[in-house]
Amino acid sequence: MKLADRIGQVSASLTLAISAKAKAMRADGIDVLSFSAGEPDFDTPDHIKTAAKQALDEGKTKYGPAPGEPQLRAAIAHKLQRDNHLNFQAENVLVTNGGKQSLYNLMQVLLNPGDEVLIPAPYWLSYPEMVKLAGGVPVTLTTSAQTGFKITPAQLQAVITPRTRLLILNSPSNPTGMVYTPAEIAALAEIIVAANIWVVSDEIYEKILYDGAKQLSIGAVSEAAFQQTIISNGFAKAYSMTGWRIGYLAGPLELIQAVGRLQSHSTSNVCTFAQYGAIAALDGSQDCVETMRRAFDRRRQLMFRLLTDIPGVTCPQPQGAFYMFPDISCTGLGSIAFCETLLEQFHVAAVPGVAFGADQCIRLSYATDQTSIEQGIERLAQFILPLSH
Repeated sequence: MKLADRIGQVSASLTLAISAKAKAMRADGIDVLSFSAGEPDFDTPDHIKTAAKQALDEGKTKYGPAPGEPQLRAAIAHKLQRDNHLNFQAENVLVTNGGKQSLYNLMQVLLNPGDEVLIPAPYWLSYPEMVKLAGGVPVTLTTSAQTGFKITPAQLQAVITPRTRLLILNSPSNPTGMVYTPAEIAALAEIIVAANIWVVSDEIYEKILYDGAKQLSIGAVSEAAFQQTIISNGFAKAYSMTGWRIGYLAGPLELIQAVGRLQSHSTSNVCTFAQYGAIAALDGSQDCVETMRRAFDRRRQLMFRLLTDIPGVTCPQPQGAFYMFPDISCTGLGSIAFCETLLEQFHVAAVPGVAFGADQCIRLSYATDQTSIEQGIERLAQFILPLSH
C-alpha cells in the first residue's frame, strides 16, 4: 500500500512503545518496574469526578461548541489572568483534546512549508514530528547538563533566520525537569521581541515545582512579549486527568478562531461532560495539587539520591515536572540498546533519550511509589555497575 509521504516522515512514539512492551510483560506475569509513565499515578481528585458525574446526570452529553464550553473558556481565561498575569479573555481560549492537540493544531494553522521552528533539545518527542506534519522544518538547539539543559539568549539569537516562525519553550521541561528562572525568561523574551517571531510556551507542568523554583510565563514579561506569545496547557499533569483529554490553547483572537475552524473539521468539541470536571478543577480547592506535588518531591529526592550513588551516573537535580534525565554514557551503550536490555534482562522500563534528542541519556519518571523507586534503581545499578568505566 502506498501511503501519504507526510506520514513517512514521522517516527513512532518510543514512550508509548516502551510502555506497551512493559504492560505486555506484566500481563505475562513478569515483575516489571516501570519508570516510563508520563502521567501521575494518583486518581483524579474526587471533586472533579463528582462535577463530571453531575454533568452526566444533568444531560450534558450532547455536541457542544467546537472551541469549548463557554464556562470553561471563561474559567481558563480567569486562571491565566490570576496565576500567569496574562490578559487573555475567554474568546482568546480554545479547549482541545489534550495539550497535545493544542500544539498539533497550532502547527497546522501557523506554519507554511519551509517555515523553521526552533526546538531546544532535549525536547518532548512529539514537537519535531508535529512541525514536520505541518510542512515546517524543526531546528534543534542543543543543550547539555553543564548548561542546565537551557538555551541562552546568544544561542537563540544565532539560529534565527528569515525563515524562523516559532520558538517552542517548555518550562518545567519534559524530559529534563529543568525550569528557566524569571531572569532567563526575560532575557529570551528580549530576543523574541526584537526578532518578531512567535513563541509557544508549553506550561503543562507549571504547578509541579520544587526548591522554591518560580515559573514565569514569557508573555508576562512585557506587553510586547505578550503580543507574540501563545500558551499551551492542560489538566493532565497538575490534576491527574491524563485520560480526560482536556487541554487548551490561548493566543491572539485571529489565531484562536483559525484553530477553531480547523478543529470544527477534525474532532469538533471535547467530551462535553468532561469539560465540567475541568471547570471544577480550576474553580475548586487547589489542595489536591499541592498534595500531589509534595509526594512527587519526596520521590524526587529519593530517586536522585539513589541514582547519583551509582558510580559513573550523572544527573542534574530537576526543579520541576516528575522526570530525571541521567547520563548513562559510562556504559558505552546507546540509549535504545540500554533500555531494551534493561527491560528484557532486569525488568525495568525506562525511555531512551534518543527520543528526546539526547542519545547519551535515559528518562526516568518518578510518578510511581517509593518501593518501586527503591527496587527499580537497585536493578538499574546492578545493570550499570559491570558496564561503567
